[in-house]
Amino acid sequence: MSFLKNRTVLGVLCIALSLIICFAVTPLFNASLAKKADIVRVTKDIKAREQITKDMVKTVEVGGYNLPGNVVKNLEAALGKYAKADLAAGDYILNTKLSDSPGAENAYLYNLTGTKQALSVTIKNFANGLSGKLISGDIVSVIAPDYRKMGATVIPAELQYVEVIGVTASSGHDTDTGQPEDDEKQLPSTVTLLVTPEQAKILAELEADGRLHLSLVYRGSRENAAKFIASQDKALEVLYPAPVENMAEDKTAAAENTGAAAPQTSSPSERKGE
Repeated sequence: MSFLKNRTVLGVLCIALSLIICFAVTPLFNASLAKKADIVRVTKDIKAREQITKDMVKTVEVGGYNLPGNVVKNLEAALGKYAKADLAAGDYILNTKLSDSPGAENAYLYNLTGTKQALSVTIKNFANGLSGKLISGDIVSVIAPDYRKMGATVIPAELQYVEVIGVTASSGHDTDTGQPEDDEKQLPSTVTLLVTPEQAKILAELEADGRLHLSLVYRGSRENAAKFIASQDKALEVLYPAPVENMAEDKTAAAENTGAAAPQTSSPSERKGE
């Protein structure tokens, strides 16, 4: 390495290195800085859980250098979505800050179709709600001690398999959303169940009595959970069959709809005179 001690050699190397930087590295760096990209920028303050509309955002052209990979670049990808956190005017939007529903904590309330209802029951003590271990999607059985004052502890046939759709602390925040807690894990105060009107009435009775326990039946894939719910729905169909309308009323209604008169039966005296 003695040639490095030669000042002439060192000078030549320094000149070559400077030429490489000037004519190779610098142009590439400048090109990356000059590269432009369209992104979605906030034009007015947006609160968490607020739906994003056209007057809140716009598409602007900015330098593409060092932009986050998950920045939203298409206006359509932001419109109609909900903000997960507060956004200030001038912010660009990351896709991790957008949600299809107003908030993770109560998203299940926006998925009700009218066939079933959401009903919350109070967890009177730590053991009644499976020691705080229940999460959304669990299938539980409702155990009723001294059911309807009959002295027996039973699982009502209507409440063999019920789906949990929310677990909420006394603060009003859900405890099963996977969101980080402020200090320590909050204990659940209520459990929200997805039920039919018939199931809701029985749960309301048990809630009024203040005596119910929840036992975990299944936790796993949605496909298998649906099998339990389907089994419960069949049991409810047997317990609460759809009312059968009077056949005569059906015939009369059909005749009225077609404009024909309802069939009449002649009396025995009329048949004798014929």
